[in-house]
Amino acid sequence: MLDANRSGTAPTSPPAATPSPLAAAHGPALGPAAPGAVTVPALPPAGFAARCTRLLLSPYARLSLLLALLAGGAAGVLVCEPQRLLTHGWPPQLGGAAAALVFAAAYGLCTVVFVPRPLLNLAAGAMFGSQVGLATALAGTVLGAGVAFGLGRALGQDALRPLLRGRWLKAADGQLSRHGFRSMLAVRLFPGVPFWAANYCASVSRMGWLPFLLATALGSVPNTAAYAVAGARASAPTSPAFLIAMACVAVPALAGTVIAWRKRHRLRAG
Repeated sequence: MLDANRSGTAPTSPPAATPSPLAAAHGPALGPAAPGAVTVPALPPAGFAARCTRLLLSPYARLSLLLALLAGGAAGVLVCEPQRLLTHGWPPQLGGAAAALVFAAAYGLCTVVFVPRPLLNLAAGAMFGSQVGLATALAGTVLGAGVAFGLGRALGQDALRPLLRGRWLKAADGQLSRHGFRSMLAVRLFPGVPFWAANYCASVSRMGWLPFLLATALGSVPNTAAYAVAGARASAPTSPAFLIAMACVAVPALAGTVIAWRKRHRLRAG
């Protein structure tokens, strides 16, 4: 007989492992655990919240959010009718620097939702004069371009880049990605592409922030100045300043059209 039986004591056996509540809830373990081993409960599978998060962060969900924001902004512009500023003037409650800052912010937001810049530039010149109107319009131009570029880059780039399959689209994307500053400067100097379209096309490309904003600020000066002067002299449409301003608007547009027509073969082959 064993010594344990001689002494009258029962043999001791190791305590049975108690299954954890998580292991019991998620089914039996893959195999028996070794004596003395620490059992780590298995992590629960991804739940409904994780799937919803992945869906909301997907490229097409973000693109849908961008389209919804732009549609809502455009609807807001149609309701508020900012073009009434040209006929009714600026609210008398605002004046001086505060009015210029508010106008610049409103200018930028309006360009994001497709309001034409020429109309806003004319309004800036009519309400603030040539010099202050030019500075205000340029500030709004850079602000609106930056907001549109950021929205397009964050919400639309991942969904739209796989769609760049056509030859012209690939050529335009390559031009903007490799020669961002030069290409955007030409677009701003020779108007032809709508302002909002250039912003969102640039955001889909691999152009950097600094070349985009710097080219926008420099390239927008001549055209913006011409419209601001025209707006400030709109009450005298036969004055030399107004006629020169209109010529400065028409000549770059015509030159840009001619250059684009002559370079079309290079763009198609690029």
